[in-house]
Amino acid sequence: MIKKAQETVGNNIKRYRTEKKLTQEQLSEMCSISCDYLSEIERGKRHPSMKRLDVIAEALNIDSYKLLMP
Repeated sequence: MIKKAQETVGNNIKRYRTEKKLTQEQLSEMCSISCDYLSEIERGKRHPSMKRLDVIAEALNIDSYKLLMP
């Protein structure tokens, strides 16, 4: 269950990031996180805190809940 949620969040971040035509490096800089950490999130290997999800959502100019939607 947790793994599925991590994959959902990661897939959503990647989808919105690519829609905005941002690289992982650009988004990671906007969020003040490492590119490696963002990559792990997008691949479902790491699960960010809600605070970090809010920062990512703000950088993507979307509502945070959209990152959690299946």
